[in-house]
Amino acid sequence: MNKDIILSTLNARYAHSSFGLRYLFANLRDLKDHAEILEFTISQNARDIADQILKKNPKIIGFGVYIWNTDETLQVIQTIKKVAPEIIIVLGGPEVSYESESQRICEIADFILKGESDFSFYEFCKNYLKDSKLPSQKFNSSPLPDIKLIQSPYAQYSDHDVQHRVIYVEASRGCPFKCEYCLSSLDVSVRNFETDHFLADLEKLIERGARQFKFIDRTFNLSPKISNQILQFFLDRIEKGLFLHFEMVPDRLPEELRNLIIKFPKGSLQFEIGIQTFNTEVAKNVSRRQNYELIKDNLLFLADHTGVHTHADLIVGLPGETMESFGLGFNTLYSYRPDEVQVGILKRLKGTPIIRHDQEFKMVYEDAPPFQILKTIDMNFSEIQFMSKFAKYWDLTANSGNFISTMKFILESESMIHLGLTPFDRFKVLTQFMMKKHSESHSIALNALAETLFQFMKENAVEEKTAKDILIQDYKRDEKRGLPAFLKYEVVFDKSTAAITDQLKSNLPKRQRQHIN
Repeated sequence: MNKDIILSTLNARYAHSSFGLRYLFANLRDLKDHAEILEFTISQNARDIADQILKKNPKIIGFGVYIWNTDETLQVIQTIKKVAPEIIIVLGGPEVSYESESQRICEIADFILKGESDFSFYEFCKNYLKDSKLPSQKFNSSPLPDIKLIQSPYAQYSDHDVQHRVIYVEASRGCPFKCEYCLSSLDVSVRNFETDHFLADLEKLIERGARQFKFIDRTFNLSPKISNQILQFFLDRIEKGLFLHFEMVPDRLPEELRNLIIKFPKGSLQFEIGIQTFNTEVAKNVSRRQNYELIKDNLLFLADHTGVHTHADLIVGLPGETMESFGLGFNTLYSYRPDEVQVGILKRLKGTPIIRHDQEFKMVYEDAPPFQILKTIDMNFSEIQFMSKFAKYWDLTANSGNFISTMKFILESESMIHLGLTPFDRFKVLTQFMMKKHSESHSIALNALAETLFQFMKENAVEEKTAKDILIQDYKRDEKRGLPAFLKYEVVFDKSTAAITDQLKSNLPKRQRQHIN
């Protein structure tokens, strides 16, 4: 069926769903019947995407543009403009909301709607389709919409989405903090959706079978009252096997929240906790305020007294951060025992005020997405390249949950102390070893990765049987995985040790299941 309006984006993966497009569609009012959402992935061919869109014979195409899909979306738009130049192409999203005039993708598109476009996209479509009116200027800043008037997007998740895709939700928009590397530093304030209405929408999703919810709120625990209400809502329904992801302020975990969190079963909650740096001068440079004693207390509480899966973030390349100070911060965070330490490389998001440090700290970024830092006055190009490899290998080994026993042995055991005194020192040695074994740090098969860890332990004076036993212990965590040939000898593979049959584990994402013993 032909549609006058196509809302489209290229997601990073098929399992992702575009929350923004569903907001736009939900707020199209009387134009909903004239519109359709078409989602693709960045791995699909640009001409195939253009073909599917053009088959709908649209008059307006709205693309959501993000740091991860800019180049691929540009290819699609170039194709459409050559084949059907009369179609109006409108861009929105964070990547085109700032520094827009200098971007090639904005040059080719017809109009750009900057900022939150829940209402402005509807006004654009109405004016053009009903009155043939177009804005007088190409770049248009959308006024901040009244959050109380925004129609919720949750009914726009299809049954297929509910069964096969990530369900994104938000109880609020905005962030009160001014961290200079983050787009949220530009927010005016935090605005909350009406909690009872929001929870009523979530109830409908749960009734339709949704079991995993990813909150995109930047500061979910900013308001204990609202956080308590939402957590209690989920706790009352936790027997359905729910998995919930929240982004948390690291130094804010009051007693009333703690008392609720400890009631959730192991693995049902995941907290993404952005710490970014333990260097107080670096934190000051980027206007990040946090209480490190409270962070320590909160993370150790989560590790010792709850079943929360914690995912704590650090950033390489912030102004003033050296390799040495980053290593100290890494070791500090590791000692607080989060389930995952996410090592990220600084990216220069368009519009963020971190550019004010470019001259003083000699910060140089890539020109192409994702605009990653290349060097600073404190970390040279080779060091940042090495840390990029470090981050990827850390994700494949320590964060994946596939090698919990093996990584604990390598990073902590006395028998490996010759590698270095700290986890950071030891993993630097392992990173160097892996760089020699694997020319690329992605697409390494699990068994190949296991064999590399086996060789690493053997070459560092670990007895072959000990190395095998440690890796076999990790393979036992997943009863579906057979032992690779290099690990096989007379050993009883006790599947019962890996079996967790409760409803919760069957609903957890694979990565989180790996961390549950």
